[in-house]
Amino acid sequence: MILVTGGAGFIGSNFVLDWLATCDEPVVNLDLLTYAGNLANLASLKGDARHLFVHGDIADAKLLKRLLEQNRPRAVIHFAAESHVDRSIHGPEAFVQTNVVGTQRLLEAVKQYWQALDGVAASAFRFLHVSTDEVYGSLDKNAPAFTETHPYEPNSPYSASKAASDHLVRAYHHTYGLPTLTTNCSNNYGPYHFPEKLIPLCIHNALKGKPLPIYGDGQQIRDWLYVSDHCSAIRRVLEAGTTGQTYNVGGWNEKANLDVVRTLCATLDELQPRADGQAYSRQITFVSDRPGHDRRYAIDAGKLERELGWRPAETFETGIRKTVRWYLDHADWVENVTSGTYRTWIDQQYGK
Repeated sequence: MILVTGGAGFIGSNFVLDWLATCDEPVVNLDLLTYAGNLANLASLKGDARHLFVHGDIADAKLLKRLLEQNRPRAVIHFAAESHVDRSIHGPEAFVQTNVVGTQRLLEAVKQYWQALDGVAASAFRFLHVSTDEVYGSLDKNAPAFTETHPYEPNSPYSASKAASDHLVRAYHHTYGLPTLTTNCSNNYGPYHFPEKLIPLCIHNALKGKPLPIYGDGQQIRDWLYVSDHCSAIRRVLEAGTTGQTYNVGGWNEKANLDVVRTLCATLDELQPRADGQAYSRQITFVSDRPGHDRRYAIDAGKLERELGWRPAETFETGIRKTVRWYLDHADWVENVTSGTYRTWIDQQYGK
């Protein structure tokens, strides 16, 4: 079996669902269920003996030791993280606690477990750390895309905490020999995405008749990766990646934020037109830029293609259509996660 951390969050839950849809190998799923972790994401697995959910913290060393010894996974896939730049600006300490301290405690527990395995099991074991392209900093408009050897230049408390976790993973490999793999991905989108990030937030606001908030001039460029493509890349790296190596995962889809929202609006115009016949793009509203907003990220995923034969299956156009369709078909899920403290935070962040 495998152990997944953060498997009730956006990317983690998609990974667990995709994993169990493609194979019968059981999953132990450890998640603290903070605001972005949602067991409703995993409702289709209720009663499935292949999925064991454990409510707990990656910083709980005793829990980690017990889970590893009782379940004896052949691999650990580490998704658990605080992941929203805006929240890291308002409260950086939580990001240090989860992304840095939590990752170190997980690595230490995994190291001790791995060192006690017999020769065959130890050589087959893998620790796969899921990270972000934001650790590389910001790119000029015409600069080459990030490769795995690009220097780390994090510019937000979030990206700094993820950079620290990447360095810890590297250190545990080089110091202790732990068989690690690291993936650095671009912006994910797709089903079960908590609506604080750009795409799900704008879908939600568009359908509610609310403004679609765009930071600054909307020309910040990101590479966009459909979440199922990301999941397939992780499975491929776990299967055949070289230990100690980093693999960038991207969608080959560089787009400005404003263009992303315009495409989203056009898709909504087609699939669920406004009652008044007006275009959803009329709701686009520009708001003050956030502090230190990186101008451009771009991923060169060529290493992953050359060495492991992986490429994304979705274009941005096919992926965004699937995403909009999913949110239209799952209005109850959206309503359940957009209540209470979430609304307070959105008002605080975009109210001005």
